[in-house]
Amino acid sequence: MASMVNDMLNDTGVNAVATAERHELPPSMVERMTLIMDSFGGPEIRLTLEDVAGRTNLPRSTTHRILEQLVRLRWLGRTGRVYGLGPRALGLGGREAGHGALRTAAFPLLHALSVRTEMVVHLAVLDGSDACYLDKFGGRAADHVPSVVGGRVPAHCTAVGKSILAWLSPELIDDMYRDGLPQRTASSIGDLDILHQELIRIRARSGLAFERGECFSQIACVGAAVRGLEGPVGGISLVGEVRAPLERLAPLVANTAQAIANKLIGDTARKQVPRAELSASTDGSQGPALGETLGRIVALGERGAWF
Repeated sequence: MASMVNDMLNDTGVNAVATAERHELPPSMVERMTLIMDSFGGPEIRLTLEDVAGRTNLPRSTTHRILEQLVRLRWLGRTGRVYGLGPRALGLGGREAGHGALRTAAFPLLHALSVRTEMVVHLAVLDGSDACYLDKFGGRAADHVPSVVGGRVPAHCTAVGKSILAWLSPELIDDMYRDGLPQRTASSIGDLDILHQELIRIRARSGLAFERGECFSQIACVGAAVRGLEGPVGGISLVGEVRAPLERLAPLVANTAQAIANKLIGDTARKQVPRAELSASTDGSQGPALGETLGRIVALGERGAWF
């Protein structure tokens, strides 16, 4: 009898050790990916690498590797340091839900901008290295601009895309364009160093971006990013003919983008990001006040010295 009990205890001990060892083994890749995807509870959830690692209890390096794989496969999207569900996870209806707050905040302001300027206005978000148009305003004039809601264009070829890229880290820009920069027209930026220089200039203008014939040969745009607490969440652009004097309208675009951001952030968070202290650099130092910068932009445009 004693020997049977000992055998049972031994068997139980072996099984317990085996079970413990199985629990200590790292989960399979599928399980890890499932853990990470489950950490995003809805289309509006935005998480950093640290957030995801904390929620899944996976090593930080493992989490980062899988997150980047999911971004490349478009199961997740990334803006700066923040991740969210991507197009493949959301589908068309989910994508609309994910950007619902941005579209709701932007709609009346962009409609007013379009009416005031009698020009076409875009709302877009960054999806990988593309700008994806969420909304387009402009009445009959919109028919003459070849962009479409839901359409995608290379972000570095558009003012709205460049305005968002300007607030991402140089390392992230390098990673996004490691395979080169596609060119839409002869005026498109095709060199990574030149793109970095352009993004520096945009930051120095407190985020205002311009393009003339870089995406569509007969179209010019001025754009500004809509910046949240964790980085850019989208951008807007005003569209005109390739020779349109967009510099004079740049303050309207900047003010509209800021107004959208204020609606998204709310009064409490707005105090943490004062409007007059938008940074013009990536090292955290304070740049020139937005009003002062816009004044210089308008002066340059009037002298014809912008380009």
